[in-house]
Amino acid sequence: MSTTERIETMEKEQRKRYWEKNLKYLMILLSIWFLVSYGAGILFVDYLNNIRIGGFKLGFWFAQQGAIYVFVVLIFIYVRLMNKLDKEFDVDEK
Repeated sequence: MSTTERIETMEKEQRKRYWEKNLKYLMILLSIWFLVSYGAGILFVDYLNNIRIGGFKLGFWFAQQGAIYVFVVLIFIYVRLMNKLDKEFDVDEK
């Protein structure tokens, strides 16, 4: 039985809790990404530019590289959280 079929067979309340937790994870992770990309790359760039890494200003680094690295790390965190959530609700791939 596929994951989709397992989710469909879950009770309505259990499905609701599953999706609420999924959306909570998404909102937290997207908020972190927004803060890093918008905050560090735009809002706090002048303050961060006082710090240098490898000769480059930190604000510039976040705007060009840091936000991308954070996004990739957040993808791996999301995968881990979803695998854990799937196991909790017994809809994981077996």
